[in-house]
Amino acid sequence: MASRGNGKLRLLYILDILKKYSDEENPLNAADIIEKLDAFGICAERKSVYDDITLLEFYGYDIIKTASPKTGWFIGEREFETPEIYLLCDAVRSAKFISPKKTRELIAKLTSMLSVYMSQRHNGSVFFSTDGKCGNEEIYYSIDKLRRAIEEKRQIRLVYSSRLLDDKRRICRNEREMVINPYALVWQDDHYYLIGNHTRHDNLIHLRLDRISAVEMLDTPWRHFSEVSDYESFFDTADYTNKLFNMYGGKFCDIELCCNKRITEQVLDRFSESIFIKNVTESEFSFSAKAALSPALVTWIMNYGSDIKVVKPDSLKEMITERAEDIIKNYENFGDCNENEKEKTS
Repeated sequence: MASRGNGKLRLLYILDILKKYSDEENPLNAADIIEKLDAFGICAERKSVYDDITLLEFYGYDIIKTASPKTGWFIGEREFETPEIYLLCDAVRSAKFISPKKTRELIAKLTSMLSVYMSQRHNGSVFFSTDGKCGNEEIYYSIDKLRRAIEEKRQIRLVYSSRLLDDKRRICRNEREMVINPYALVWQDDHYYLIGNHTRHDNLIHLRLDRISAVEMLDTPWRHFSEVSDYESFFDTADYTNKLFNMYGGKFCDIELCCNKRITEQVLDRFSESIFIKNVTESEFSFSAKAALSPALVTWIMNYGSDIKVVKPDSLKEMITERAEDIIKNYENFGDCNENEKEKTS
């Protein structure tokens, strides 16, 4: 039997109906709302619908009355606008640390904030590849425990796994138990990382969350980050990660690079517009920055070939020279192997 006289309940149902079934292209009139209320067992008259909508507007909901494409109301401003929902869905789809199952669940939750018509339109164009997505469903519980440990300044015990090839070229996992002092969580270079300190060492390490399992928060207080980093009062995650390349650690030092002006965009993307640029020639500029000397930094510089030259430090020049020599030797040895194979088959 339909429920009568429950104005408070009716008000909530009308709000849900407007959120779910109305948008700019699909306004609802009083008859539409009364019909949908009846499906929920709620009886209403036109006047009560008008009064309830007035109350919702008075409370602050952006309910817009329109005459096109038909007379009625629709929800205007929502918690998230449609482009914002699409942006968040794209971020979820592209995030490698989110499993395929969780990707579908999160996208469903996000699109549920749209009208059913906009949701159907979005879902019709949704596709994501499961390649590269992690299969670690434990990651979401790990994030919660890690955040609590950081807030409460406590150590954690975890299992960290890495993939290896055995003698028969099969992929196997190597698992290590660690006790870590956790300082920050950061999404960087398409992966989610824990930044912390291994209790056996005096430096910072970066652990990918999709490789972490069996997280256990310990009663032991953490080791303060000032003992293993340059930060004293708070751990500046943004400053720290800006100095890294692909989350590779290394000795921090001042570097100076001389670059061709045609890669200005790429340099500013990596080091930001805050760097101080000096003109060297009509076609070149130089700048200084603080960065971690790592294989990833060497790779980034070598990607641009002759468009980047290292001015300082000498240790970075040596790292690049050694990498170039190793590449040359590798191809020389590869050529010798091919010649040997040809002699065997001839």
